[in-house]
Amino acid sequence: MMSIRCFWAGMLVIPCLGCASYAGRDLSVGSATEAEVVAQMGAPAMRWQDADGSVQLAYPRGPEGPHTFMVLLGPDGRLRSIENVLTERHFSGIAAGAAQDQVIRLIGPSQPQWTAHFEARNELVWEWRYCDGSNLMAKFDVLFDATTRQVRTTYSRPDYRGPEGVVPTCGQVYGR
Repeated sequence: MMSIRCFWAGMLVIPCLGCASYAGRDLSVGSATEAEVVAQMGAPAMRWQDADGSVQLAYPRGPEGPHTFMVLLGPDGRLRSIENVLTERHFSGIAAGAAQDQVIRLIGPSQPQWTAHFEARNELVWEWRYCDGSNLMAKFDVLFDATTRQVRTTYSRPDYRGPEGVVPTCGQVYGR
């Protein structure tokens, strides 16, 4: 009987083991290196290196995960921060006229299947799923001029993909 309990207890713990690296929670700010970040969180989708030697890594957790984590490493190669950037605070930093690369650097790449081109309007739309301030699934869209690749506008809306059109709730996963 005891072995059956241990088996089921283990089965409940196993899914959580994969989650530990989802947001990099076990990484220590000020001491973790890029190699340790990659070992725990996997290969980043994108990587930028600034002139001062600091590095930014993007970890989009879509298409179903409503988070993108940005990892910032200082010029010394040590972890400065890990933050979920799919938030209304970060979205508010996207202004009309911003370039596509600025949007990607701020909130990470959109999922390819959520990119649409509307030829009649000469518009390119990128979309992200995220958890809104009410802990409900929502979608955030950035509309670009397809020629200039500059932001025209942005908007958020509920994600009505739940049963019978009800907006599903989501669990928040926070970075540092």
